[in-house]
Amino acid sequence: MSAPVRVAVAGLGWAARSIWLPRLAALPGYVVTALVDPDPAASAAAAGQAPGARLHTSPDELDPAAVDLAVVAVPNHAHAAVASGLLRRGIAVFVEKPVCLDEAEAAELADAERLGGAVLLAGSAARYRADVRALVDAAATVGELRHVDLSWVRARGVPDAGGWFTDRRTAGGGALLDLGWHLLDAATPVVGRLDVEHVAATVSGDFVNDPTRRAGWRPDAVARERAPGDVEDTVRAFLVTESGVSVALRASWASHEARDTTVLTVEGTEGVARLRATFGFSPHRVGGSTLTTTRAGVTDELDPVDEPVGREYDRQLEELPALLRDPRSRGVAIAEARRAVALIDRIYTSARTVEPTAARTGSRS
Repeated sequence: MSAPVRVAVAGLGWAARSIWLPRLAALPGYVVTALVDPDPAASAAAAGQAPGARLHTSPDELDPAAVDLAVVAVPNHAHAAVASGLLRRGIAVFVEKPVCLDEAEAAELADAERLGGAVLLAGSAARYRADVRALVDAAATVGELRHVDLSWVRARGVPDAGGWFTDRRTAGGGALLDLGWHLLDAATPVVGRLDVEHVAATVSGDFVNDPTRRAGWRPDAVARERAPGDVEDTVRAFLVTESGVSVALRASWASHEARDTTVLTVEGTEGVARLRATFGFSPHRVGGSTLTTTRAGVTDELDPVDEPVGREYDRQLEELPALLRDPRSRGVAIAEARRAVALIDRIYTSARTVEPTAARTGSRS
């Protein structure tokens, strides 16, 4: 048996304490040896989840000889800087989505991976869901691909309202960069590379500053004395690939719906495959997952693919050690991130032409 992967967790906010540290502690293939955060309160809150781990205030304090992998869970705007610094020192990194915010940051990460000799692995849990993998299998039976519809609509779930998540300077974007990244990632095994020829999009911010729309499952989502959020809470986009496949995308942090619902639909020449579920940790869920195929007016429900909430994160960690050892992993995550940020930037650029005020739309300006 191989030795456990020695892990440092950089950034000790909600994601680290609620998602990564409990799972790293539960899996025998890992041991958390270091915790990194400049905030003493965050370090103190996380210390009990990793007994014996050394506490640091900066990633620069990590010893490359004592760490096999660093999980980067800092705010979005710091992802590339922290990850590239670690990579240059020869420390492999697992970066929470979004991996980076623009092409310049992607180039920085690519250089750091090449120069340091360590690998960058990326976090986007949607493709690790059992129901998404079942959808990919079902999509292979519907013939030549014609259209994909991707929708993740929350009833209420604006994250960290008034904090960094709703500030464009630190988040980089709103629902598109957050939920939309997961949706596009989930579609990749079906569509392949999203080489997009045409983009049309709108964004809006009708709920982002409404205190009743905050994410109730995040204890840090409390009222704050800060400037109003300036990111979008909803994006609607329509894409056409170079091969003529159309992709409709909607991501909403909040809406008028009663439940959070994720619906992925794949239409082909021979039928339609549709997954209805709820991604993420929201308590405002639809009941379980359903996967159907429809052909010539007849709909068949496939075997249930339900699993515990968050199981996709366990599965992602279970597969990481093999990726860490595989030399073919080098460059893969950065290439995917480059395509993702390029497409997201095109969606935002298209949405700039929408006239409602930036305070309401959260559009980049």
